[in-house]
This record gives sequence, C-alpha cells and structure tokens, in this order.
Amino acid sequence: MAKDKDETIVDVVEVYSKTERYIEENQKSLSIIIIAIVCIVGGFFAYKKLYVGPLEIEAQSQMFVAEKYFRTDSLNKAINGDGNYLGFLDIIDEYSVTPSGNLANYYLGICYLRLGDYQGAIEYLSAYDSDDEMVSSIATGAIGDAYMELGETENALDYYLQAANKKRNDFTSPIYLMKAAMAYEELQKFEKAVGIYKDIKDNFSDTKEGLEVEKYLSRAKALASN
Repeated sequence: MAKDKDETIVDVVEVYSKTERYIEENQKSLSIIIIAIVCIVGGFFAYKKLYVGPLEIEAQSQMFVAEKYFRTDSLNKAINGDGNYLGFLDIIDEYSVTPSGNLANYYLGICYLRLGDYQGAIEYLSAYDSDDEMVSSIATGAIGDAYMELGETENALDYYLQAANKKRNDFTSPIYLMKAAMAYEELQKFEKAVGIYKDIKDNFSDTKEGLEVEKYLSRAKALASN
C-alpha cells in the first residue's frame, strides 16, 4: 500500500517537473500567446467603448428623426431621410455596427411591408437581431405576413409558429397562433387548425383572440369532419 502511495507521489512530481520544463522551454511562445490574448480582449473593449459608443450616440440622433417619420406614416422620409437627417437605409449603411443600426433593420422591414415590398421586408426583418423576445417575435411574425402576401403559405406558417412560441405571452402569442391556424385552413389542414384554435381557447381565453376563437374553432371542426 505504501509502495503504491510512493509511486503516486513520484508520478505527480514527474508531471509537475515535465510541466515546469515545458514552460521553461516554451516561455517565449507562451508569453507571446498571453500577450496576444490580452491585446485581443483589450482591443475588443476599446473598440466597443471608443469606437462603437460614440458612433451609437450619432446613430441615435439620426434614428430619432427617422422614427418620428415612421410613427406619422411618412414612410418615404423614414426610409430615405429628409435631406437633413438620414433615413433607415443610410443609418444601416453608416452605423451597421451599432444597436441603432441593427434596430433600423426592423423599422425598414416594417416600412417595406406596409409599402407592399414584401421581399424587401423579408430581407431587412431577417437581418434584425434582438434579445428582446417581444420585438423579436413581432419581427418574426411580420416575416410571416410578408410570405403570406407573396402566396407562400407554408413559409408564412413556419414564421407564425416561431413568433407565437418564442416566448409565449398574452400579447403576441394569440395573435400569431390565430394567423397560424388560418394558414393551416388555407392549406386545408383543418385538424391542425383545430389544434391551434384549442390552444388559444385553453391558454389565452382572456385575450381578444381567445374571446373570438369559438366561432373559428367550430368552423374548423366542421371542415375537418367533411
């Protein structure tokens, strides 16, 4: 037993000796690697603070005006600017690395959706990336709306289901579940539509969609039984 213990101690000592020897022999290379890691990490934080930070302040001042035009349905000015302030298109070009540049993708996609440019809507809404699950769900659902307008019901359905189930809540989920059920009906998948309508009835009964769902459920059941 003591012998085994001694052998273990010898093994550990040998490992440490080899490690120390490796460090000594490769000290220069290891130092370069450590310095490189420090430079990369430090450079990233410097980039965010010294470059992206001031750029974001500029972008916000431009976005404020573009958002105002968006809210008042002056969509051409929201997209292209008014000669003094940039529109969403140029904000995306000039401030793409900033949060405002990212948000401009969402606004631009919704503008194009309202104007009937459905491919443009899909392009920019797909480019929008957000941790905000509510706005992200709305963007995803809007892509579904664009595909529905293009007659691509299967694609629309996929996005409606994604939007409804990203983070289920009483605001966005029943809206997109209802749209998904109607897409199923358009595809003549009435049993699937019944399942979605039941989901709304069981889990979102106090919402606008929940209060109206019974008539849609009855219709889908009747169609499913034919």
